[in-house]
Amino acid sequence: MCVPVLSRNACVFAESVFDLPGIITRGKDVTQTESERPVAVIDIGSNSIRLVVYDGLNRVSFPVFNEKIECGLGRDLDRTGCLHPDGVHLARQSLHRFVALLNAMGVVQVVAVATAAIREANDGPAFAKELESFCDFPIQILSGKEEARISANGVLSAIPDAHGFVGDLGGGSVELVSIEGGRIQDLSTLPLGPIRMAREIVIDADAALEVVNRNIEGLDWISDGEGKTFYAVGGAWRAFSSAHMAHIDYPLNVSHHYEIATPDAIKFARHIESLSPEDIAALPGPTKKRSATLAYASVLLERLLTISNVDKVVFSAYGLREGCLFEQQSEPSQEEDPLIEICRRVSTLTGRLTADGEALFHWISPAFKEDASYRQRLRRAACFLADLEWSEHPDYRVEHALLRILRYPLVGVDHAGRAFMALAVASRHAKVSSKLMSRFVEPLLDRQEIDCARAIGLAMRLGYTFSGGVVSLLEQTSLSRDGDRLTLCLPDHADVLVGDVVHRRLKSLAQALGCKPDVTYAASCDEETKAPWSNLVG
Repeated sequence: MCVPVLSRNACVFAESVFDLPGIITRGKDVTQTESERPVAVIDIGSNSIRLVVYDGLNRVSFPVFNEKIECGLGRDLDRTGCLHPDGVHLARQSLHRFVALLNAMGVVQVVAVATAAIREANDGPAFAKELESFCDFPIQILSGKEEARISANGVLSAIPDAHGFVGDLGGGSVELVSIEGGRIQDLSTLPLGPIRMAREIVIDADAALEVVNRNIEGLDWISDGEGKTFYAVGGAWRAFSSAHMAHIDYPLNVSHHYEIATPDAIKFARHIESLSPEDIAALPGPTKKRSATLAYASVLLERLLTISNVDKVVFSAYGLREGCLFEQQSEPSQEEDPLIEICRRVSTLTGRLTADGEALFHWISPAFKEDASYRQRLRRAACFLADLEWSEHPDYRVEHALLRILRYPLVGVDHAGRAFMALAVASRHAKVSSKLMSRFVEPLLDRQEIDCARAIGLAMRLGYTFSGGVVSLLEQTSLSRDGDRLTLCLPDHADVLVGDVVHRRLKSLAQALGCKPDVTYAASCDEETKAPWSNLVG
């Protein structure tokens, strides 16, 4: 649920702290649309409390503030049945600070949820009520199934075509969900979070496996995973992915949508289980805080992959918090393509005012009309990012474009798709060096995909060269491909704009496509387009 942040106590506190010279506070701006107003999610988990403030309620929202406090509310929960006293004290302090920040930052909507520790501890509901009385907004204590559903929707918000099982490993529980065709099927929650267990169980692989097996018995629906994927959510499993990327010297350090084939994931899990705590702490990739639970996370992942029979595991950075936002959106918004929407927003924020990714996409598409649908989608997304580096120094545009897109928090695309888009946009500026290709591109793309991405970059470069960066002018011209001929067609009187550089870049694109270049005038351009071009060229 989205509710106003209206805490009277916190407002007074925020005013006293932040109403100082040089510090500006912003209240609710009635001229802003819902998508322009900052929104926040507070996630009160078993191990940590996290506040994330987003720039608005959009199909893909950008985090503008993200802070996590490790309170350990669920520490020793199975032994005591109550929230940990030190965790309660730290959580209380953290919520007071978070609410003051929300008011100071002008956040007008907040979703606050509590998970396993609060819902299962004897004193959990009473503590949630105490926090509510200070915050003046409700804290929803999620049931296990509600938590599972929201986490799965978080995955679907970033990977709409997800097919298989979602597993969200938190500090107090693991939520398991079956998804097919973008729809949630079965779901379950199990008390297998590492923070609630004794330390001996967490660091002892055999003891951990015994606990996992005891809790997972009877979960028959998760065994039908042939041809499907396991989507791993949660910090402990992201630490596993980071360790694996470091282990194989992977070209990226991006956990979201990182894929490992099931046999390789099981093999690496067993490798981690065989290490001592000191050796695990020394592994490159995971943080020291995560290394304490890495052996346990490996045991649980290995067991789930084994019994589910899935083909691969894909790690997702999107889970509960993103699911909270996704469930607030309208159905039309939920149906939008997240990759296209995030690239469109990046273009709006960083591109020139004259740039028009949609116009560029339609202009170059006739040269690639035989492409598969997934390439068409990547080509469209890349066109929105084509002008990403317009303000950079020309000598660094290629490298910056390539690395920026490879490392950007994109959603709706796997790592190969990232590399395809990055190479296309980088090639729009100049040829990518062999050093960058061998390190970042060639491990992710085959030769056919590399050639296609480069050709798209050359097509975008031709469009920008010809139009001088005013991409909307392309609508008065056309680029077409017929057999082995690539034709640039312009209205009459526009020949003055086709100089040597345009001819060379048309030739380069034609060669990349295995075509012969050609420039024609007027034949395919109607009378309505002649006047603007006549005025433009005098």
